[in-house]
Amino acid sequence: MREAESTTRERITDHLRERAASPSGLAREFDVTAADAVSHVRHVARSLEPTDERMMVAPPECEDCGFSDYDDPLNRPSRCPECKSEAVEEPAFRIE
Repeated sequence: MREAESTTRERITDHLRERAASPSGLAREFDVTAADAVSHVRHVARSLEPTDERMMVAPPECEDCGFSDYDDPLNRPSRCPECKSEAVEEPAFRIE
């Protein structure tokens, strides 16, 4: 399928099959907001349920203390609940 004929979700799905990406990376690549990118990823993950493929998520992680046990691993918190640092890496998504 040519890129012009595919939807944003189809292009995101193909992208995540090839390599991992963060919400901001997907936002830049597909000209959407980071919030829209997360919404697309959530939908893609649901559409993969009846298949053998799975959405893999590397959760956000605090760069200062290493905390990564966030309630919602798809969203990037503004700061770490443990050490209050604002140096929190974005989650990364990949389809395997």
